Amino acid sequence: MATLTAEEFARTVRCLADDLGVQRLRDKLVRMNALVTRRGAPTADALADQLYMLTGGLRRQVAASLALQSLWAERMTERLGEEGEKALEELAEKINACLGEHDAINPEKETELDGLLGEYEQRLAEKVGAERARIDMLLKAVPAVAAKLRALPLRTVAAAG
Repeated sequence: MATLTAEEFARTVRCLADDLGVQRLRDKLVRMNALVTRRGAPTADALADQLYMLTGGLRRQVAASLALQSLWAERMTERLGEEGEKALEELAEKINACLGEHDAINPEKETELDGLLGEYEQRLAEKVGAERARIDMLLKAVPAVAAKLRALPLRTVAAAG
């Protein structure tokens, strides 16, 4: 998995806070032992800064990292539904087939990978919105694919209803 930059991490927390509300997100994180107190961090950005320090941008396998990833996955599952997840799983397998040894991009399949990443992001963005689609892809991507994604402009697709 690629590591998130501080800005990507902050966007992740802001998306969760938009969905749940800052205080409810904080309460969930406390219940999951990711934080020790419900007080503090009155804004999503302040909470993101606190969590970034605890998790090292999700590099550290600590309770806060696991809780944040769990909450993100839960929100994505709610938005995608079972059928949406299955369709994306098939594309993810094709994307993974474009990787070679040590998760490096196979040079012979780079063009195919570009097309598959575009299709995956488009389908995901239609369900969850462009920003959430990009974040989700970065959370799941190996470093080589994450670098490729970061070089691409963010899609302007809005989530369906």
